[in-house]
Amino acid sequence: MAQQRNPPSIDEYLRQRLMPVEGAIPHIPGIEMFGNSIPAGTVGGDLFEYINFRQRYDIGARIRYAKRLAEEFLEPFPPGAGPDFRPRNCVDDHIQWLQSRPDYRPEMETEYRSAKSSEQVRVSEDLEDLYSIAGVLIVDAQGHGIISAKIASTVHDTFHALMLSDLDHYGKTTPELFENLNLRLAQSVIARNALGISEAEQAREVATMLYGEIHPGGQFRFANFGHPPPLVFSAKYGRVMDVHQAQVAQFLALGLQLPADHPDRRRYFSMSWRERPIQSEDIVEITLMSPGDILVLYTDGVYDGADPVARERLQSVLQQKHQQSAREICEALLDDAQEQDEVLRKSGDEALIDDKTVFIVKRT
Repeated sequence: MAQQRNPPSIDEYLRQRLMPVEGAIPHIPGIEMFGNSIPAGTVGGDLFEYINFRQRYDIGARIRYAKRLAEEFLEPFPPGAGPDFRPRNCVDDHIQWLQSRPDYRPEMETEYRSAKSSEQVRVSEDLEDLYSIAGVLIVDAQGHGIISAKIASTVHDTFHALMLSDLDHYGKTTPELFENLNLRLAQSVIARNALGISEAEQAREVATMLYGEIHPGGQFRFANFGHPPPLVFSAKYGRVMDVHQAQVAQFLALGLQLPADHPDRRRYFSMSWRERPIQSEDIVEITLMSPGDILVLYTDGVYDGADPVARERLQSVLQQKHQQSAREICEALLDDAQEQDEVLRKSGDEALIDDKTVFIVKRT
């Protein structure tokens, strides 16, 4: 009789959910990538995930579905269809509503069907791009431990639900996904009042996030919510290059700032009001220009993005290891970060030890 496995503890379950799956590493011509996370305890608030579009989604089936809708949306109601006709799709439903209005004109149906059909043609074309790109999601929830892991898991699940909606409606990720995810992490006024939390107290569910997409030509397009900025190591110059911060749009951590014109703004707390919603121009692009160039993404358990001593140490590791594989570079940076943990332990600063994540993109 086979021995039954004990169900995993909540710590083990969350750790498995938040750890990257090596089998999901996307393969992009001219690009090598590898990432890993090390929690400070049994479970942590760092989340790292490859978004392998080819593996996660049936892109071909989605393209066929969009093309089918493009044709179906153009089909008029069958002859003799009356007010009791059951709509075949969302376009039929809207046309029935239009027909119920006193200002209805027959050309409205033709124009609307044509516009909605055209949308689906564009969706099918944008879905084609998913064959050649890959995404990466990095989340760093405030603190470390089971509560932080829960926050990171919430971001993960919300992100993927919104991604499904984006692919259905647009065939790609959009700024709307990030705006809705940001709202999901915002503190509800009603919930906060019910818990007796004052506005001055710090919201508990806070997380930084960086999501980016890697293209075959070495382009990395990303949105950043309070996360340390990416680093670029130039193989030609043998050092970490400065990324001009004026060119990098960076928002506050998820849930801390809402746009001033958001319809639900009065239902959530916001540290300040953003002038406008996130737009396409806020999606930043970095390009790995030459073979051997390396893009480094990380969480503040490795480098906080500001400490010059830590940056020099990170650059030294890259100088020593830059000719090795993405996996070896990633492991070397994590090893170095863990060596710094030992320094903290010996100095009695163990409380400063944090979860660690490194993701390497190398142009080959």
